[in-house]
Amino acid sequence: MTNTSLAILSLLAVTACADPNRDNQLSAGLSGDSATGSTSGPGTNADTSAGTSSGTDPSTKLDVGPPDTDGPLNLAEVFGHSADTLFRVDAETNEVEIVGDFAGCTASIIDIALDANSKMYGTAYGSLWSIGRLTGECTKIADGSYPTSLSFVPAGTVDPDKEALVGFNEDEYLRIDTVTGEVEVLGTLTEGLRSSGDMVSIDGASWLTVTDLDACSEVDCIVEIDPATGAVITNYGPLPYNEVFGLAFWAGRAYGFSRGGELFEIQFLDGSVATTPIDIPVAPANLEFYGAGSTTSAPAAG
Repeated sequence: MTNTSLAILSLLAVTACADPNRDNQLSAGLSGDSATGSTSGPGTNADTSAGTSSGTDPSTKLDVGPPDTDGPLNLAEVFGHSADTLFRVDAETNEVEIVGDFAGCTASIIDIALDANSKMYGTAYGSLWSIGRLTGECTKIADGSYPTSLSFVPAGTVDPDKEALVGFNEDEYLRIDTVTGEVEVLGTLTEGLRSSGDMVSIDGASWLTVTDLDACSEVDCIVEIDPATGAVITNYGPLPYNEVFGLAFWAGRAYGFSRGGELFEIQFLDGSVATTPIDIPVAPANLEFYGAGSTTSAPAAG
């Protein structure tokens, strides 16, 4: 996808990831212990390892068919999440539904990403997880130190034969092995920027929410990056939101969630962006979004 074609696309932003100070930001609202599974604070589930619910109404649980299967599912959907709850956005109607709590995750989930087969993965501070997109059920892959700002990138980008899970830790661009949990450095974010929230990739193009000490200090900015190296291609400037911890994409539109519980649409103009808020009727009180994701097989244009 070229920069010229971006002028034709409209992107929506629906959730989240990590800025350079996110450990401190999140610790103000929660504390997690990946070894014991204990969490506390607003919006967290104190016993997700036992599969308990922290306020989710069972009548709102999503029922969209059989369990996760191999291969693209051809459903117009993107996902956002809080520390302990997974949300689904219908990308055709913008209706938001609660999938359910992250059951079995022993720490708060800080971002998610989906591959071309809609298989969902998530990171916490200290662990990597496989997550059921229809249920929110978690299976641990590995313990370790993992980034936020997650996305899959296509085969041929950083691996010649398969998709790769990547992410940012401040300005460091990393790859994560989804089988072993091993992490390797791929490159560095340029222009003095640091990841502030999330990354999304589609059709060979990738976008990232960022912060710096100048134009992106009070609110987040959004940039297009090279998915092979993490270098900035185009800086679209500031969004009227800060702590945009999640991005997702479907059919020429991006979705994003802010930590303040806001969901909004982003339209790319000539070198800048315009945003439109989206209502979330099912939003619980004190909602905070920590991440978002969408399948890399999502259509690039509407």
